[in-house]
Amino acid sequence: MGATIQRGFLAGLKTSWTLGKIIFPITLIVVFLQYTPLLPWIIKLISPLMGWLGLSGDAAIPIVLGIFLNLYAGIAGVLSLSLTVKEVFIIAVMLSFAHNLLIESSVAVKVGVKPWIVLTVRLGLAILSAVIIQLVWHGGGEMAQYGFAKVQEVNVHGFWEILWLALKKATLGIGQLIMIVVPLMIGIQILKDKMWLAVFSKWVSPFTRMLGMKENTSTTLAAGLIFGLAYGAGVMFQAVKEDGVSRKDVTLAFIFLVACHAVVEDTLIFLPLGINVLPLLGIRLATATILTLIVGWIWSRRQAKAIKGSGIST
Repeated sequence: MGATIQRGFLAGLKTSWTLGKIIFPITLIVVFLQYTPLLPWIIKLISPLMGWLGLSGDAAIPIVLGIFLNLYAGIAGVLSLSLTVKEVFIIAVMLSFAHNLLIESSVAVKVGVKPWIVLTVRLGLAILSAVIIQLVWHGGGEMAQYGFAKVQEVNVHGFWEILWLALKKATLGIGQLIMIVVPLMIGIQILKDKMWLAVFSKWVSPFTRMLGMKENTSTTLAAGLIFGLAYGAGVMFQAVKEDGVSRKDVTLAFIFLVACHAVVEDTLIFLPLGINVLPLLGIRLATATILTLIVGWIWSRRQAKAIKGSGIST
């Protein structure tokens, strides 16, 4: 167990270093842009569009960063802005559905899922969820208190004062994420070394059948749920190849996973934003389940009609 913890700790430090190289400069840039005419101009330009989603114009910054880069970049964008609790929660829900699109969509393509399906589902869920939350939730108007500690903002003037504020925000954001990432990587390493993925796959099997997929899809689903689309890609490639997962089942599995994957990591990393992550996890699981059931039902109906039309008896 000691060797496992050591490997997980080192993996956590390595991951934190990789993420820090993204978070630190992004936070610096965004904070600096807040004190230039450029950012206010962009915010004013896109504010009407963001208003439909229940967000202010500057909320577009973390959304764009998260969609095209990853969740950590999006979180860095949030930590550099002053937003309400409702806005932070909407951004968290949107990014949980649509993040790291370029890399994670390429993973889907490699296992045989069409890219337009992935992009349509993820972006559609992100926009729809924001609109629904905006209409249903009438609270959350107070300013969000980020994480375990917060940089006290004062009126800053001049290059060096702005730089000091940006450095404090960037350093605090990285520190808080390290406190989550390192234990998380240790936990994932324990799962790998103890071969618990196979056990979890058996637990997932009844749920897999309920979603209209065969049991041989359970390993693919379990890998995506635990490790995510990017981190679990290797496991999923192997499972699809060795378990003989059908095109229908792998498509249904990915429809579920694009809405809800890496349930531990992608939930806990939102803790520094100071929001309740349990509703976030519940929304992801419920949405993924309902969406997959609907698509599976439609697919089965179309297959049944095709078989009936061809005159093949079953």
